Amino acid sequence: MAEEPIGGGPVHLSLRMGPNLTRPVPAEVSEALLSAQITSTAGERSGFQLAFDLTKKGAIIQRLLPEGYFDPKTRVIVTASVKGTPLVLLDGLIVRQEVGASNQPGQTTLTVTGEDLTLLMDLEERADRYPNLAPSERVLRILQKYTGYGISTDIKSEQIPQPPREQLRVEYQTGTDLSYVNELARANGFIFYLEPGPTPGRSTAYWGPQKRIGRRQHALNVNMDVNSTVDQLTFAYDGTAREEPQARVQNPRTRVSTLLPQQDISPLRPQLGQRPSPALKRKTLTGTAKMDSETARAAALARAATSADAISGSGRLDVNRHGYILSPRELVGVRGAGVTYDGDYYVTSVTHNIWPGRYQQNFTISREGLIAMSGTVRP
Repeated sequence: MAEEPIGGGPVHLSLRMGPNLTRPVPAEVSEALLSAQITSTAGERSGFQLAFDLTKKGAIIQRLLPEGYFDPKTRVIVTASVKGTPLVLLDGLIVRQEVGASNQPGQTTLTVTGEDLTLLMDLEERADRYPNLAPSERVLRILQKYTGYGISTDIKSEQIPQPPREQLRVEYQTGTDLSYVNELARANGFIFYLEPGPTPGRSTAYWGPQKRIGRRQHALNVNMDVNSTVDQLTFAYDGTAREEPQARVQNPRTRVSTLLPQQDISPLRPQLGQRPSPALKRKTLTGTAKMDSETARAAALARAATSADAISGSGRLDVNRHGYILSPRELVGVRGAGVTYDGDYYVTSVTHNIWPGRYQQNFTISREGLIAMSGTVRP
């Protein structure tokens, strides 16, 4: 291990574990922690991997491991504090453990891998029906089953209202709760994810559009000499990323099909760049002719919104130098990259890499166009 244990430097890491209700881990566990890696991505399940040092006579190998302390489905909560401000990075469940034995002293390790609490929604396939329930109401009904894990809900209404019509169609779920909730999210141009915190043991299930309005995180500085906070940052403009979806609906009586007009995606994806990228590709959506007009319009809007981000960036930062933890699924400003690529971006994913005395983050950011909306990047 390094000379300074995790938690002894400017970044303090705390670890809680338990079958459901967690408690701080014993000192033997926190002192044996070698590294932590946590990945959070918009619209996807978060994952983690923790590595521990296994000594021959240590409490982990002698007592905790045989007793099932690190068994699958054990709950793990990781909290990091920078400048005294705590942030819950992960609330999840162990799904796998590995022991790497070595003849070299200090090289035997225990590695546990897991996923966030949405794993609970993906363990059992169900067949259920939802008469007279709009998509958001169906999502709420599903998520209410998981409140025992401290999960509250933040569910937004569909951009295009889709009133249920039981006399024409009854919506059915086949598969796991997670797959159905994600299916409903994609059909409306939304994302679904679990946001840990604000306190250990609590989390929020979010179902709605990407959060592209509101407060910005502390800006990422690049190519600014001593004021730079990012080690590297690379941008890409993919001209084929954006699509123009074509959707048709059919009148059930006359069998005449009608092409739906293109819709404004700004309610789902507020503009972050002055010069949006054009849609070079046209995509004909299948199956919309059998849908009612509201569902077909929602499908076309969702496709247009989810393909809009042609501008992407990827980079790495040192949290100790930056002074703040970059959070995924929120906005952040970039300065120092030039007129074309400065401005606000949506943080698509963040991977936290934590070792004794070091805390790095790999991240990806995205937006739909070039050139910042404002001449000032804040804060």
